[in-house]
Amino acid sequence: MKLSARQICFFLAAVAPAGKLVLMPSVLAARAGNDLLFPVLAQIAVQAALVFAVLLLARDGRTVYAMIADMAGGLIARTACIVFAAFLLFASFVPLVEQKLLVQSLFYDTLPSYVAFAPFFLFSAFLCAKPLAALGRVWDVLALLFLTGFAGILLLSVGSADYGALAPVGNAGAERFGRGLAETTGWFYDAALLLPLAGKFEYKKGLAWKGALCSLLGGALILFFLATYYGIFQEIAVTQLFAFAHMSKYFSGITALGRIDYLFIFAIAFVMTFCAAMPVQAAADALTDAFGRTKPLAVSLSVLFNAALFAVMLVFNFAPSETIAAVTRRLFWIFPLFTAGAPLLLWTAVGIGRLIGRKTHAKK
Repeated sequence: MKLSARQICFFLAAVAPAGKLVLMPSVLAARAGNDLLFPVLAQIAVQAALVFAVLLLARDGRTVYAMIADMAGGLIARTACIVFAAFLLFASFVPLVEQKLLVQSLFYDTLPSYVAFAPFFLFSAFLCAKPLAALGRVWDVLALLFLTGFAGILLLSVGSADYGALAPVGNAGAERFGRGLAETTGWFYDAALLLPLAGKFEYKKGLAWKGALCSLLGGALILFFLATYYGIFQEIAVTQLFAFAHMSKYFSGITALGRIDYLFIFAIAFVMTFCAAMPVQAAADALTDAFGRTKPLAVSLSVLFNAALFAVMLVFNFAPSETIAAVTRRLFWIFPLFTAGAPLLLWTAVGIGRLIGRKTHAKK
């Protein structure tokens, strides 16, 4: 059973944005100051174009493995899938660190970090072993939860925001814009998450541009969130690591109504749990395409990947600042290399394959 076009659109518009609300706002505030919207705007435009390309590439119903195998053979296709899966596991470091900090700081601050966070890997292993049809049904629910939580938090927050704090535009300068752009690539790889889904969803006419439009819609939600976030915190925005959980507490009615915003915070945090597991799930899915889509293999890869990531996290001692700095500052170039490079290479390979096929047919 394949994913539906609706579920792909839900993922792009109302699931993927949730993974960008934890540490990215504070990183942007540190790098780009009051111009934090512009690096994100550039990222959103690029991702929308890449989403369009990936969805259009997948319209013939073939998986990435099949596309490469038809052009270059099974060995090269398997190697490419292994390399791409390694990238997805690398990309999972930032959301895993964010999830650990979120769980420890907001919900279980009295428990040791290992005890509080270890169950996440059991959940992730379970999720990664589930079929894609189950994933699509989860996206239907997560989209509604995210939009409800997001709307609730923003409704409670906009009255406290001074949007004039975003002026004067361009105050940060080109250098800080470039730094903000570079250091946010670790949160913008939605198109890469779609690649392992190629051939596993129903491509209906116009899905490519609808998907790109949904990606832009999700990006607009992020921009509105960032504008409100900076309008509330301004100069101290860089210190607000979990902005979505703190913005609404300045609502004037909180003293009379209590922390009703926790309902919305919990809704978004629940969606974030699934977002943190998605790169691992996509890595397992890429390898099952290459080595046979069987349930034992899916379960084995799920357990192996999550056990390995948990072991790596233990080795790094859950060092959040060092991990985030390593991935987003020193190794940021890896993300565009795969997120943009993989679709472009596939487009080239598929185009050459079709050209050769037409010439061969013409000779016959």
